[in-house]
Amino acid sequence: MGMRAIGLMSGTSVDGIDAALVELSGTETDLEVKLLRSETFDYPAALRSQILAVCAGESLSMAAMAQLDDAIAREFAAAAKTIQTAQPDSQPIRFIGSHGQTVFHRPPQTADEQSLGYSLQLGRGSAIAHWSGITTVSNFRVGDLAMGGQGAPLVPRVDAYLLGDEQECRCVQNIGGIGNVTYLPARRGFANLTAWEGAVWGWDTGPGNVLVDLAVQHLTDGAQTFDRDGAWAAQGQISDSLVAQWLADPFFSQEPPKSTGREHFGPDWLARSRQAAIALGLSDADWLASLTELTARSIADSYRNHLPQLPDRVLVCGGGSRNRTLWARLQQHLGSIPLETTDQWGLCASSKEAIAFAVLGYWRLLDRPGNLPAATGARQSVPLGEVWPAPSAG
Repeated sequence: MGMRAIGLMSGTSVDGIDAALVELSGTETDLEVKLLRSETFDYPAALRSQILAVCAGESLSMAAMAQLDDAIAREFAAAAKTIQTAQPDSQPIRFIGSHGQTVFHRPPQTADEQSLGYSLQLGRGSAIAHWSGITTVSNFRVGDLAMGGQGAPLVPRVDAYLLGDEQECRCVQNIGGIGNVTYLPARRGFANLTAWEGAVWGWDTGPGNVLVDLAVQHLTDGAQTFDRDGAWAAQGQISDSLVAQWLADPFFSQEPPKSTGREHFGPDWLARSRQAAIALGLSDADWLASLTELTARSIADSYRNHLPQLPDRVLVCGGGSRNRTLWARLQQHLGSIPLETTDQWGLCASSKEAIAFAVLGYWRLLDRPGNLPAATGARQSVPLGEVWPAPSAG
């Protein structure tokens, strides 16, 4: 029997805590993940509003920041305890792998070794371990940052060993608040797995759902938080000229490795896009259609601009995989390349990120590397995460 664990993740959309109860075995080439249960736990409305305000740059005293950190950790611990009690038997949970809640992300500003990035995830692992009673691995990004990396994306090594293929070249595209891709070349043609792993690549493609979510919240005064199924955007007309203007943002032409977040594609960016849409006389639906097109175009363009070859297949996960309008636009731009969800390949699309942090925690306990330098720009691969033991029963 494998090792049971819980993966916890809340992304840049701040739409709740994704929890995955999994059973893990193997290491890398023989890695197996069995999903036993998954669930998303909503943040209390007041806490979500506070997180979004901090992500948007609101200042907090250190005392208030500590209080917010604790509040998030309590929600993560509660999610872990709830999903633990729902497991089909009484097998012990060995650990929690918790990503936490990102509230600030700053990639390295220059390529020299004197510039280090900074990334802050609230929901401290020590508190989660204390309140859940389960050993917790957390703070995954700092190890990669210390090696000069971007601290993101961290899932490519997990993608490589769960979704890589001997014959096919694949892209695994996560569309959360921010989009990120893992490029998986076919394993054939590489002398060994080390050489193949060195050719696996990944980067943030730009906004995923974040701008559309912010726009919907703006247009509805917070009554709606996202465009369900892309239905609102489907009513609008895309402004190709405006999308082209947005794609001139320097982030899109920047060579990987690269990462981004709400610090760049956030409220200020959205306000400028709103003014440009109004100046062109676009309707609300037209604006949403154009923002949705930006996500689709930025993903497809990044493949054409940065990949050594286009993939044979694209596997999509994250909340954006359920947006039918975004899906249709992305398929349009990918042409004949098959577009599928990771569900079709045995990895739950809505839980994949939470599963990934369970795997990264597992590798940390086994003292195995978790990052891929080709994806993050780090000088070397290292185990990721800090381990917080469960409090002693005595």
